[in-house]
Amino acid sequence: MNYLTIFFIAVALSMDAFAVSITCGASIKQSHLKHSVTVALFFGFFQAVMPLVGWVAGSTFAEFIKSIDHWIIFFLMLFIGLKMIFESGSLKDNPKRLNFTSYKLLLLLSLATSLDAFAVGLSLSFLQIGIFMPAVIIGLVTFVLCVAGGYIGREEKHIFADKIEILGGLILIFIGTKILFEHLIQ
Repeated sequence: MNYLTIFFIAVALSMDAFAVSITCGASIKQSHLKHSVTVALFFGFFQAVMPLVGWVAGSTFAEFIKSIDHWIIFFLMLFIGLKMIFESGSLKDNPKRLNFTSYKLLLLLSLATSLDAFAVGLSLSFLQIGIFMPAVIIGLVTFVLCVAGGYIGREEKHIFADKIEILGGLILIFIGTKILFEHLIQ
């Protein structure tokens, strides 16, 4: 898997965290760069760690499911992508009720938005791809996008957050389909 594909995976995985960071920025108008960086650190860290955890889990039993791993990857990516698409509007229901300065809430949101990254790490282990660089790229891309998301939210331009998450879901579905077809035509 080349770096461009990993970058697109990173962008797609970070879309839900990006959308949440926009919501955080919109609800914390008085904060500036400090809050955006804090949110981005939480999301970036979890987005980097969860693929590692998924990769380790997948590596322990990858040999047993090698003959169907491309189907598992496809269905995981399809599920994650569809989940992102269907949940894309849920963030704007009423974001101002939550206290986005709470570290406990940021921890929970970071964990929730990084579960997809766990599944991608699992998929990468089935493909026997090293995980260190993808995890670093996923974490850094998420960090950068979340800092930008906090700024966008503060500027009240968060009306596109749901559409961004739809795009992320479509990217993951495309990558899963591409991997499936590559394995089927071999």
